[in-house]
Amino acid sequence: MSLLVKLDLAPTGEPKHSKTLPGRLVSGDPSYKTWAQDASRGDSVKTGVWEATPGENRSIKGETFEYCYILSGVVELTEEGREPRIFRAGDSFVMKPGYVGVWKTIETVRKIYVVVG
Repeated sequence: MSLLVKLDLAPTGEPKHSKTLPGRLVSGDPSYKTWAQDASRGDSVKTGVWEATPGENRSIKGETFEYCYILSGVVELTEEGREPRIFRAGDSFVMKPGYVGVWKTIETVRKIYVVVG
């Protein structure tokens, strides 16, 4: 097994489909697709591509650290007690453990994620 993993930024395989977790929907009816591409350290580090349709949900990271790189689309993230911030294609950000806020998908978004939990 190689320790160098190339991510497929336009995966064509069947993704895992999901909806907002109970109690976290703010507005709309967003749906999600996840193309998991790598997991290591006993599944505590996960990498792949994720897509969401427009809508708003509560984002609660708990003990999870997440790095995101936006491939396409537009999102607005509002951390509790902070001003909203817009992210679009080419932007990247980190949500640290303890992050709580609202994730608003304005235009269908696709991102690379690296989750460490």
